[in-house]
Amino acid sequence: MTLMRLSLATWTLTRAVLLLCVFKVFTVPGPDVTSDVAVIYHGWYEVLLAGSYPLDDVTWQYPPGAALAVLSPALLPFLEYASAFFLLVLLCDAVVFGLLLYAAGRPGTRAAGAWVWVVGVPLLGPTVYARYDLMVTAVAVAALLAGVRHPRVLGALAAFGALLKVWPVLLLVGTARGRATRRAWSAAAVTAGVLALVAALALPGAFAFLTFQRDRGLEIESLGALAIHVARWYGWEGGVELRYGSMEFTGPHVALVSTLALWLSVVALGWLVVWRLRARRFAVHTPADAAFTAVLLFTTTSRVISPQYMVWLVGLAAVCLVFRGSRMALPACLVLVATGVTLLEFPLGFAHVVAGDGQGVALLAVRNGLLVAATVTAGWRLWRGTVPGVRGGEAEAEPVSRAGRADSPASAP
Repeated sequence: MTLMRLSLATWTLTRAVLLLCVFKVFTVPGPDVTSDVAVIYHGWYEVLLAGSYPLDDVTWQYPPGAALAVLSPALLPFLEYASAFFLLVLLCDAVVFGLLLYAAGRPGTRAAGAWVWVVGVPLLGPTVYARYDLMVTAVAVAALLAGVRHPRVLGALAAFGALLKVWPVLLLVGTARGRATRRAWSAAAVTAGVLALVAALALPGAFAFLTFQRDRGLEIESLGALAIHVARWYGWEGGVELRYGSMEFTGPHVALVSTLALWLSVVALGWLVVWRLRARRFAVHTPADAAFTAVLLFTTTSRVISPQYMVWLVGLAAVCLVFRGSRMALPACLVLVATGVTLLEFPLGFAHVVAGDGQGVALLAVRNGLLVAATVTAGWRLWRGTVPGVRGGEAEAEPVSRAGRADSPASAP
């Protein structure tokens, strides 16, 4: 009870500070992170209310369900758009915290997951409340926690999340073989099909985002961008431009590095497929561990690593650490440190990142290096714990309590 009260007090204090930042009572050095909501989101809001998706805005790179997040401030019509948005994100934050605390009361679980959320979210600074990614993360957390007992709910929420921002489809990669997978994947397919059809019929341009995403380039905070940053020190003839809503490199060899990043993501997908085919031991924590690993893989190898992406990883890490049997403690800690470093590079040190000086490149190298380390560690631990014949895998003894095994199989292989 004392720990629960402490976590609630910590959540309240840290979220109050975040609200003071986005409401500009406190000013955080660097770019104004609230402008996306006040200007871009509000502009999309007006277009959506007029009866269309933002067909002519290349910064609209989100699946059709994102319209719900952009339109959500209409639920608080008595407030100015940005203020309503910030308060709704706070509500989603509170829901995630509540879900993690509730889950910690079940047998074989712990409060560590709630603490990861309490600590991890403010590490990203005010950016976390000035984007809709926390709303998507709330759906993902709810999906994984509900999926422990209700695979169909997992599938439906994963599909809904994917219609918000694509990545929650990866929540399905770790469902147990057999009935659980059939139920989750079929529910996801039906939900996605129905929601996509409704979106296409409701407003024109529901899938225009696919073209805008395809044409994106190499964002300056990505892993591959480090090569270009270093090349700038040796006379690389190129530049940095605001394109598709983010700062991207333009010039010689950028297309090559961007293509290599795409292929690295293909390799990551291949590894996931092989893991899925080889995995045999599915415990109650495996869906969360697999989802965390999958999102790490695609975030780290992406051509774009926007700061707000870190909240996805914090949320999934929190779900992993709810379960005592999870093997993701170390990669979760690495993600928390990387989240703190992300605040240092954006917004605090973003001018250095854009300039590509020693401080900016060092911050990126540390943050991206931590993500690589977390990805490799998570992948290895997931493989070791689920693939037969690997030391530390099936033969590894697990503690048994009077409440039952903390990571008893979720279903028969």
